[in-house]
Amino acid sequence: MGSKHAAALAAGTIVVLTAITAAAWLSGRWVLTAIPIGVLFGFFLHKGDLCGSSAFSQVVLSRDWSKVRGLWAAIVVSMLGIAAGHLLGWIQLNPKPFIWAGVIVGGVVFGIGMVLAGGCVSGCLFKAGAGNLNSIAALLTMPFGIGLVTYGPLATWTKGLKGIRITAADSGPVTLPSLTGLPFGLLALLIAGATIAALVVTRRRSEPAVAHYPEPAPSLLSHSWKPWQAGIAIGLLALPAYLSSAASGRNYPLGVTGGVLQTAVLVTDAPVRHVTAPPSTTAKPSAAEPAPPKPAKKIVWWLVLLVGGVVGGSHLSARLSGQARLLPKPPEEVLTAMLGGFLVGAGAAIAGGCVIGNILSGIALMGVGAMLFAVVVALTNWATTVLYLRGLQ
Repeated sequence: MGSKHAAALAAGTIVVLTAITAAAWLSGRWVLTAIPIGVLFGFFLHKGDLCGSSAFSQVVLSRDWSKVRGLWAAIVVSMLGIAAGHLLGWIQLNPKPFIWAGVIVGGVVFGIGMVLAGGCVSGCLFKAGAGNLNSIAALLTMPFGIGLVTYGPLATWTKGLKGIRITAADSGPVTLPSLTGLPFGLLALLIAGATIAALVVTRRRSEPAVAHYPEPAPSLLSHSWKPWQAGIAIGLLALPAYLSSAASGRNYPLGVTGGVLQTAVLVTDAPVRHVTAPPSTTAKPSAAEPAPPKPAKKIVWWLVLLVGGVVGGSHLSARLSGQARLLPKPPEEVLTAMLGGFLVGAGAAIAGGCVIGNILSGIALMGVGAMLFAVVVALTNWATTVLYLRGLQ
């Protein structure tokens, strides 16, 4: 794409997203802000190619930790933003419970599936936006995996699994603050400080003793970003996402698994119950209305709009960099990706989240369950990567 066309497309997108944000502010329908947040999220994911599956697999394949560091940058910056919002009284911390059994079982299933699918939930979303056929195929089967666990035959079993949990002394979720007794904000500063110190030490050890000459700065629109750059950008979205989500009836930062399922439910099932604002401001059904024949499935529109925005933002990034194209894939790869997508969806539903909902947002909220999920997923991903590649040889 030529520079003039790229600039026009970028400017047009900025105008549209600004208009949506203004409409949300004027109307009080804050759920609309999920669209610009999703577009930016997808744009940043594609720019840094920050997929959880490839981040972990590259550690085994090439001893490359750059994407893992990018994810960690996103977590630390998110943690600082959430801490600031909490100290200012803007948000209420809502870490997930420590459902250790569900996290372990779901993490194993998720870790296997992400290798076969070639991406986690968010990875498949942003890769699909760029035209990756395997990711599109994985997204087609992912809602079936999530639905099987959420509404289908495995729902009762999963509910029992999630009931196996450990609670803190105050009966709340187990978090670093509950274990250490230290305030969330202080722990966020300590973790950020330790991260910066480790970065300084490792850079000094790895820098060659040669002169460095500055290179021309690449275009932010057309060139790829380093994983840590994309990670910082994603981390900066955490607080706006938390504020937008809480104002839309969902008190949690970034997450995509529920949005994938609920998008499918919108076009395949009924009745549904729409959530666009907190319960206190959501209109209640009239007592005269007849009860639906079966329980209505909840549709959190913030999640639906977010995942749509992720695909759109990724497509925008791919177009600006000339990478938006549908590439053919061997049939066996597509079928494997479909199986992987099903497992990714099932594993995320069992564990109560994916790389974004559990690892990024969950660890940013200092949940111990999210940390266990990250360990289980990483170990399973590494084992599956080795075994899968050996099977291909």
